[in-house]
Amino acid sequence: MTTTKTAQESRRRPDNALADSIAILDFGSQYSQLIARRIREVNVYSELLPCSTSAAELKRLNARGIILSGGPSSVYDDGAPTVDKEIWKLGLPVLGVCYGMQLMAHQLGGTVEPSDVREYGRATVSIIRHGRLFDGLDPAVESWMSHGDSVTQLPPGFEITGRTMDTPVAAIADEERLWYGVQFHPEVIHTVGGQEIIRNFVVDLCKCTQSWTMDKFIGAALAEVKEQAGERRVLLALSGGVDSSTLAFLLHQAIGDKLTCMFIDQGFMRKNEPEWLVETFERDFNISVHFIKARDRFLERLKGVVDPEEKRKAIGAEFIRVFEEESKRLGPFDFLAQGTLYPDVIESAGTQVDPKTGERVAVKIKSHHNVGGLPEDLQFKLIEPFSKLFKDEVRKVGLELGVPEGIRVRHPFPGPGLAIRVLGEVTKDRLRTLREADWIIREEIKSHKLYRQVWQIFGVLLPTKSVGVMGDQRTYQNQIVIRAVTSEDGMTADWARLPYDLLDSISRRIVNEVPGVNRVVYDITSKPPATIEWE
Repeated sequence: MTTTKTAQESRRRPDNALADSIAILDFGSQYSQLIARRIREVNVYSELLPCSTSAAELKRLNARGIILSGGPSSVYDDGAPTVDKEIWKLGLPVLGVCYGMQLMAHQLGGTVEPSDVREYGRATVSIIRHGRLFDGLDPAVESWMSHGDSVTQLPPGFEITGRTMDTPVAAIADEERLWYGVQFHPEVIHTVGGQEIIRNFVVDLCKCTQSWTMDKFIGAALAEVKEQAGERRVLLALSGGVDSSTLAFLLHQAIGDKLTCMFIDQGFMRKNEPEWLVETFERDFNISVHFIKARDRFLERLKGVVDPEEKRKAIGAEFIRVFEEESKRLGPFDFLAQGTLYPDVIESAGTQVDPKTGERVAVKIKSHHNVGGLPEDLQFKLIEPFSKLFKDEVRKVGLELGVPEGIRVRHPFPGPGLAIRVLGEVTKDRLRTLREADWIIREEIKSHKLYRQVWQIFGVLLPTKSVGVMGDQRTYQNQIVIRAVTSEDGMTADWARLPYDLLDSISRRIVNEVPGVNRVVYDITSKPPATIEWE
């Protein structure tokens, strides 16, 4: 009995999505997940599917409408991704976005050609005819464009509904069949009125009832966990993050003392967090946590390791060993609970589309620390109630369940912890240096009441040293990088424009209070091209 089958079962479409959902066929756009989130924000369930999904499967899923995402391909590329032509016979409303609009036009008898002028970034769309999709929008809409091809001849039954200075066909509509296309991206925040466009399509055109709410999700998830686990024991590896902590609250409400929480202190958490976490759960919420002290063995495992990917693999392998040892000691258990999220599932399946097959293919940037991290022969069935939720939805679940604000709104924290923020070899002394600097960074951002205005803020310890002058003496000491970003979902991020007085306070405190540091710098790189983490 392995995790493979049960993981697939637990990631099925949730029962409480009711009959109404929108299917998003993914052509590899960096914004595909964002489309799904925008639909959820109007309380309608959405699911991101490979563009090769058949019309028969869409019918089985009982989708009320279809969105064709953007993508990097051209419809005339050899083996360009396409869709099952039978979807046009389903009688469903369809919205094509960017490449999705071009593919719609191409398949339905129109013409798509390379543009004389490519559009990337902001562009003003003049709405020629509002119709039902653009109902309520201004005549001119600032939008976000990203395309090299354009529709030059409309398919039969369509009319032009929007244009820009450089793109005569920026939006099209067949009002009789409820088929629409937009060359721009309504899902990104740069498009003014983009959420209204999505709402118009999902609610007014697809007639979806707005029944996807977190209180209903909780009710259905509690019932499903009770039915799945029954009187059998469930093990949860608690990390202290938003996902696993919220899951602990949900499981404890569902099965009480049949839940066992295990916290493995690998030594890479932030200052005072392990002790605070265990005390909060046990004292305030009567959720027992088995505290496993394993700092020394993790540090030993990382001795001499400097490559970021090797660090992650080493930490993951050691975590599995500790987990197996302790689960046998505390067990037996029938189920393993994981705080797997929907983006974890999507990204572990791959984030790009093979143009020949239409299937997602794995493109590894970093090893993921959750999905697929456990050995195939681990004798547990999986419980993953959050595997169809985004991070912001889990936070809403946490609010409903009474998860403490200090956990619920905390910034994302990587599974390997400070080990991948200590660049180069990880040692006890270097961890101590970063831990103290990071504590100051978080203290200052909170005292300036800006903690919730940034997506993440943290320190990074560089593997190099620099010359300085302290007390009229030359120093050759460590450098700390401050990394702060703003984002909605972490898929893209911009560096945070923090006030100078805040940066000044952080810098002065770190240099004065953290031994061995004589320089503090600020990272002003967005994602892309950089990632949020340095390793």
